[in-house]
Amino acid sequence: MSGQRKTPQARDRTIGAQLRAVRTEQTSLSLEAAATAIGWSAATLSRTENGKRHISSEDVSAVLAVYGVPASQRDELIESARSGAQAGWWSRPLPGVLPDVGTLASYESTATALTDWSIGVIPGLLQTERYAIGFMLADGAEQQDCEIRWMARLRRQQVLPGLDYTAFIHEGALKTPFGGVDALQEQLAHLESAATRGLRVRIVREHLPHRALLHSWMMLEFPQAPPVLYVELHRSGVYLHDSEVNIYRDVLAELDQLAFSSAESRSIIKRLREGL
Repeated sequence: MSGQRKTPQARDRTIGAQLRAVRTEQTSLSLEAAATAIGWSAATLSRTENGKRHISSEDVSAVLAVYGVPASQRDELIESARSGAQAGWWSRPLPGVLPDVGTLASYESTATALTDWSIGVIPGLLQTERYAIGFMLADGAEQQDCEIRWMARLRRQQVLPGLDYTAFIHEGALKTPFGGVDALQEQLAHLESAATRGLRVRIVREHLPHRALLHSWMMLEFPQAPPVLYVELHRSGVYLHDSEVNIYRDVLAELDQLAFSSAESRSIIKRLREGL
């Protein structure tokens, strides 16, 4: 049970979904019966199957032994769990970078689609260096930590060419000059050219009352696991799952109706950039 001491990562949702599929499709065990046979509580097995706790390769081996799966399938899943534990740069945290950043990066690395909704600041996956560092300084970061935090953000941005990405951005976020006016102008030019990189940017105009104004968030969708919603807080964040995410699907549908098209949004961004 040592895996409980670690923060769950994206790979845990994938492995958990695979274990749930094995139990429901290859055995006749209920959740409670399976948990008893493994020697876990039903709550622990439920959290494992839903990716809400870290699961080690040893735990996978124990579960599959109880389920009696063929050796080749068991070896494949165990190896997947073992290799996934060291899958990327986030498994070796950078000094000065909050651990939550690595957790988010692990989720982003296995997602097939990301949707950002940002109210007061350009989403991190679309930020330029000067703008990002300007925001970090405004957020209270020490100057010496900003460069390595930017490196972590830049590494996160490397996932973008390989997935479906849409950013809904409140118009007010386009007017706050983190890093200065020149940095904002550079940032707006980067947003304006997002379509050339296969990214969708859609602006939601100011002074329009709607429930999405409560806070910013990111929805992450995966090929073999349910979606996750990440809510960014001050130097931390929380992850929502299952029925909690469904509420935000309704909010997303509302944003889709309210936002300008990608082409209209480019025109708005261009006009604001030229007016600086």
